[in-house]
Amino acid sequence: MKSARLNKFRTNFFAINAGLAVAMFATTASAQTGAWSTHSHDEQHTGVSFVASQPLTRIRWHVPVDLAPPQGEIFSHYGSPLVTAANTVIVPVKTTTGFRIEGHNGASGKKMWTQATKYQVPNATFFLPAIGPTLSGNQLFVPDFAGRVIVRQTPDQIRGAVSRLIFYGKKNYTANPTVYQQNVQINTPLTTDASGNIYFGFLVLGPTPIGLQSGLARIAANGAGAWISAASISGDASVTNIAMSCAPALSHDGNTLYIATTNANARYGYLVALNSATLAVVNRVRLKDPSSNQDAFIFDASTAAPTIGPDGDVYFGVLENPFPNHNDRGWLLHFNSDLTQEKIPGSFGWDDTASIVSATMVPSYTGTSSYLLMTKYNNYAGSGTGDGKNRIAILDPNVTEHDPILPATVVMKEVLTVLGVTPDNNGFPGAVREWCINTAAVDPATKSVIANSEDGKLYRWDLTTNTLSQSIRLTSGIGEAYTPTVIGPDGTVYAINGAILNAVGQ
Repeated sequence: MKSARLNKFRTNFFAINAGLAVAMFATTASAQTGAWSTHSHDEQHTGVSFVASQPLTRIRWHVPVDLAPPQGEIFSHYGSPLVTAANTVIVPVKTTTGFRIEGHNGASGKKMWTQATKYQVPNATFFLPAIGPTLSGNQLFVPDFAGRVIVRQTPDQIRGAVSRLIFYGKKNYTANPTVYQQNVQINTPLTTDASGNIYFGFLVLGPTPIGLQSGLARIAANGAGAWISAASISGDASVTNIAMSCAPALSHDGNTLYIATTNANARYGYLVALNSATLAVVNRVRLKDPSSNQDAFIFDASTAAPTIGPDGDVYFGVLENPFPNHNDRGWLLHFNSDLTQEKIPGSFGWDDTASIVSATMVPSYTGTSSYLLMTKYNNYAGSGTGDGKNRIAILDPNVTEHDPILPATVVMKEVLTVLGVTPDNNGFPGAVREWCINTAAVDPATKSVIANSEDGKLYRWDLTTNTLSQSIRLTSGIGEAYTPTVIGPDGTVYAINGAILNAVGQ
């Protein structure tokens, strides 16, 4: 959480109550072509690139992702850029009146096309949610208003045929379009599986002729739609919706879908595993703070999504309860694949989608885990006992240590951590500017992680030396909602800072 905004946050919150390593983790077709197809790279949200990133030498081109950004701190989330295998960069753009999607040539930055959308951003209490498109094969899927999905063919071409899919049926929409335009909103990024099926959360704000309730939608590759309510999959009538901005995740075989739900005031929620074809519930677990055993908060300012490990384990970030007794860090909850076993939690999670790191990327590691986790590890100044010594971390999901904030709680063992660089003159000795990521980019080929900082710089974290071995200045530094980092098929690194998407390379 942004330390400069802690008091406002509290008020708002309580007002609403190398090659082998790559092959091991990048198993989907899109991953193996070098495409970055969705939130945190792939439908397991691993954040793992299949190609080596270029040196962080220069900004090769840049483009705004917000045509009217606010002065000072930025309270808007921005959707993840996507990159096709043929190196077309898909850029979600917030305009003065809504959103649009742009296609840019990855080599030159030249705009190739613009796709309009009437997407309506849902209301949230703190940060404005983003629009979250996704790629599947030779198709781009874009959220639209009324719960519709725009399909643009051949996104690598200047022109592409455009159609729309409606999960509750075109006939129903056509019979009364105004009702659906006013009352149905997509509230998560889109996720596609290897067969081209689409999954997303949606909100229903008022009555519809067919009795829609807020929940989870599936649109099959043949266009057939289905949906199920958040209350139904949670087994809890008080649950009102899919967690805001929570991109659905899929198991490695594609058979199981994972999503989080919550109630209207974010007081509690569930992680749910469903059959991805039928949306039948496989299992659900009520999400708890591992320290207090009280219900964890599922806060609508978060963009956390489930991450699926190579062994099928599931990781999902929540906010602590009571707040802020864990210094506003939340927790990274950890379960086995069918959610029947709760495992060792991580010591940070509230707005972060964990990334997968092969153990072979960390030469100093001597443990037995085949993979590790990379997470943000901020310790927000002025929140609880937070000292402002903000870090990023590599964690062992299978080995424990006592939590650095609440020692009575056992958490994942730190393998490596690295402190931010730039002092934050906020009255806390040793405090540094925050790491400013909700998803990082993992580069097995160079044994490094690419992460953005609120100090305005993009950094390479070399896991062989545990040093920030490269950096490049993007802006003079700005407080903003957390942003994604991406690696394209030619190794260009993409990072957002100050409402600008920067293409960084050599």
